Amino acid sequence: GPAQVVDHYENPRNVGSLDRNAKNVGTGLVGAPACGDVMKLQVEVDENGKIIDARFKTFGCGSAIASSSLATEWVKGKTVDEALKIRNTDIAKELCLPPVKLHCSMLAEDAIKAALADYKLKQDPKKEESEKK
Repeated sequence: GPAQVVDHYENPRNVGSLDRNAKNVGTGLVGAPACGDVMKLQVEVDENGKIIDARFKTFGCGSAIASSSLATEWVKGKTVDEALKIRNTDIAKELCLPPVKLHCSMLAEDAIKAALADYKLKQDPKKEESEKK
C-alpha cells in the first residue's frame, strides 16, 4: 500500500555494491539520458541459480530510487528466470507511480534484465576462453 511506497522513497533497501568481478555477480548499468536517471543494479546468484542478494545505486529522482529499491526486494529469493518475468508495470502499480514517472519503473526492469544478462554471460566458460587468447 501507499505506506510501503513512502517507505521505499524514504528508506531505500539494499543500497550499495556487490563485487562486480565475482563470477556469480551480475551487474546492470542503465540510464535514461532524457531525465538524467542512472541506475546500477547487481544480483548475486547461488549455485542453484537462485538470487540470494541484490544491491543498487541510483542517481535520479525519488521514483527511480524507489523503483530500484523495490526491484532488488522482488528479485531476492527468485530464480534467474523468475526475475526476468518482473515487469515495469508491476513495479509502477506497486509504487503507484504517476504516468510521468513510468520511465523510472522501465529503467528498473531494464536494470534487472541487464544484470541477469551480465550474470549469464559470466556463466558461459567457452566465451571466457576465447577472450583469454
